[in-house]
Amino acid sequence: MMKNFNTILGIILIAILVGCKDFEEYQSDPNRTTEGDPGLLLTGIEVSNLQEVTLSAALACRQMVYTDGSSSSQYYSWQRSGFGAYNNLRQVIKMEEEAEKTENANYLALGKFFRAYIFLKLTNTFGDVPYFNALQGAEGNYSPAYDKQGDIYLSILDELKAANALLNENNGAIKGDVIYEGDILKWKKAINSLSLRVLISLSKKEGNATLGIVSRFQEIVNNPSQFPVFTSNEDNLSLTYHNLDGNEYPYFNNNSIKTAYYLDESYVNLLKSKNDPRLFLLADKEVNGKDLENDDFNAYGGLDGSVLLSENTERLANGNGSPIDERYYNDPENEPSIALGYAEVEFTLAEAAARGWITASAEQHYYKGIEASMLFYKISQPQIDAYIQQSSVQYVAQQGIEMILVQKYMASFMNSGWEPFYNQRRTGFPEFRTDGGGVLNDGVIPKRWMYPQSEINDNLSNLEKAINRQYPEGDNVNGVMWLLKEE
Repeated sequence: MMKNFNTILGIILIAILVGCKDFEEYQSDPNRTTEGDPGLLLTGIEVSNLQEVTLSAALACRQMVYTDGSSSSQYYSWQRSGFGAYNNLRQVIKMEEEAEKTENANYLALGKFFRAYIFLKLTNTFGDVPYFNALQGAEGNYSPAYDKQGDIYLSILDELKAANALLNENNGAIKGDVIYEGDILKWKKAINSLSLRVLISLSKKEGNATLGIVSRFQEIVNNPSQFPVFTSNEDNLSLTYHNLDGNEYPYFNNNSIKTAYYLDESYVNLLKSKNDPRLFLLADKEVNGKDLENDDFNAYGGLDGSVLLSENTERLANGNGSPIDERYYNDPENEPSIALGYAEVEFTLAEAAARGWITASAEQHYYKGIEASMLFYKISQPQIDAYIQQSSVQYVAQQGIEMILVQKYMASFMNSGWEPFYNQRRTGFPEFRTDGGGVLNDGVIPKRWMYPQSEINDNLSNLEKAINRQYPEGDNVNGVMWLLKEE
């Protein structure tokens, strides 16, 4: 089925996978297909929204360092983001409209999933956003009110639950699906796995009776036949690339990633401290290690994302710094873009168990998460077993949540979009270094992005109400959104 859509994918990917370097790349302009076929629209929606390979997130998460200039993501000097994701949502609405014409309810279920997926990005970026009355331009509402983040999260959870219930083999074939080829069970797993992501992101809201996050989490975990979730890497919600024009890995033949991106030393040292074989697949040897074997940890080193650019260029001149592995720019297929993966689900289950939300072994889910990540990189089972047996990796209950979040972070290199940043923002794990002298924003990691200039121009009254309601000190990157406040 993938081959049937190569032309479509080529057109879409050329539009959305051009090498951008700031946060806007994850809100790319959508495919603008107007064909009256929900399958064609679904293809564009999938490709537009599930491309989660982003260098800007890797910079912000202290996994990568940029050396050709001062990156706002690396130095935490970002300001505004955009509302481009609403254009993606318009494509979802078109798909739903065509699905109603063809009386295929399965596309409506996928519409609910993608609404949840896209709105989750929007609210994680800003806080309150237009939700219930958004996208009503056809009805004359060009200035929608902003809805509270708590209400948005509650609706997202309800929509995902409804999507799971609506998906059914009897509702019609899903065509144009370049992710699961119309497999209903796999889509149900993706929907419920996304629900687990949403619920764990609400970990500070255990006391919120309206949300009922613990009971919702338990309902999914305790009823696998009704609410299946990922059970292997075969279930990953991921976009696969191909050695065909327009279908290649997003940084294939990208000169910038080839010459200006190096691993952050905190990430390298984390992997080295655990003798982690994934390092050899993510990085190439630094100049100072060129005469050592490829599997010698001493051959690898990093730069420091928190210091001045001049210090990193000097370190490069002295032979320090491992560049990103050449496969990221030489291999047109490289690896799939994981939007939501099995490893993440296992780490989420581990965290939920460590918090006492579910009756399960946090330790076993933690090990399964590690194994899933390493199997994704085709690391052998004996190597995986030896890795897990190390004292630096063995699960310690008293440090459980930190260990789980650190391994979840380690598994997120060049995948999962901004999810590792949001996990760190929520938990503080792992710690991102900011004291090197180069970090702006008074050395503080931002909590959010400011609202787009377009809203100041076109929807100022509603925008000001939302800002005043959430951020007493005004619209700024350090404002603490509802999601991050304990209840």
